[in-house]
Amino acid sequence: MSDSNSNSAPHQVEECRGVLFVFSDGSIRRLPKPSFNVPVHDDGSVLWKDVQFDPPHDLSLRLYKPAASPTSTNKLPIFFYIHGGGFCIGSRSWPNCQNYCFRLASELQAVIIAPDYRLAPENRLPAAIEDGCTAVKWLQAQAVAEVPDTWLTDVADFSKVFISGDSAGGNIAHNLAVKLGAGSPELAPVHVKGYVLLAPFFGGTVRSKSEAEGPKDAFLNLDLIDRFWRLSIPIGDTTDHPLVNPFGPRSRSLEEVKFDPILVVVGGSDLLKDRAEDYAKKLKAWGNKIEYVEFEGQQHGFFTIHPNSQPSNQLMRIINKFIAEISD
Repeated sequence: MSDSNSNSAPHQVEECRGVLFVFSDGSIRRLPKPSFNVPVHDDGSVLWKDVQFDPPHDLSLRLYKPAASPTSTNKLPIFFYIHGGGFCIGSRSWPNCQNYCFRLASELQAVIIAPDYRLAPENRLPAAIEDGCTAVKWLQAQAVAEVPDTWLTDVADFSKVFISGDSAGGNIAHNLAVKLGAGSPELAPVHVKGYVLLAPFFGGTVRSKSEAEGPKDAFLNLDLIDRFWRLSIPIGDTTDHPLVNPFGPRSRSLEEVKFDPILVVVGGSDLLKDRAEDYAKKLKAWGNKIEYVEFEGQQHGFFTIHPNSQPSNQLMRIINKFIAEISD
């Protein structure tokens, strides 16, 4: 007897934020733009351009710098901003990412580098982490290029680099910190001075209290967290994968790793809060310079969803202070 479902049309089995659709036959449909319509605020005070950094994977990054360029003796720090999206969605070109990068460039007075990375489920972990590594290696190549891109090299201080990431981007930033180690010797003459982890996307098979008890209507709720992990971790693996759970049973012990200074930021109502706080506490107890800042009542992604809110303005001041303190 034939299977009555064998000739049925593929049906949707997963959906993420109205832009990623996975079907029962394994096919995937992506929409190029986010489901929310946000205007881009490009007032000319920040210049930007796209550069391909990984031709084999057709990956580009977006560079930003203040239009009022510094003097040659007073170059700008470099600040990576790695977008979020549960490793499954997001882009350097999405309006919320672009607007935040405009603001970072202007208020930090820095060169901003916003790289794309391969997305799941087409490219599951560790692809995104590998692409983060390729992006920082691209920066090293610019620093030593015989024919430099003066748009970048005339204004950028390669000895003052900061790597930040939002959600999944924060996970990438953490894994880069582990790989590069304190002082990032393998990147010379590029020198990473510190990391900014904005609500880093960590997981684990044992639920945290904030995951288990967080509101079901949260912007990033437990159902969506589980969906992102289901689509992004290697098939057959669990959320205790070493790239997902920094303190999992198969993860490298971080007690012996020497980290550059790290600023960890999270909203008090973010389901990822407990994991971020636990991460900061453990690394600090092991002798690293860690600053943990929790914004009471704030949801996941509050600083890009409401970029002009009082907490978002306060966060920008905290990032500025962090950069100033460890740049000296």
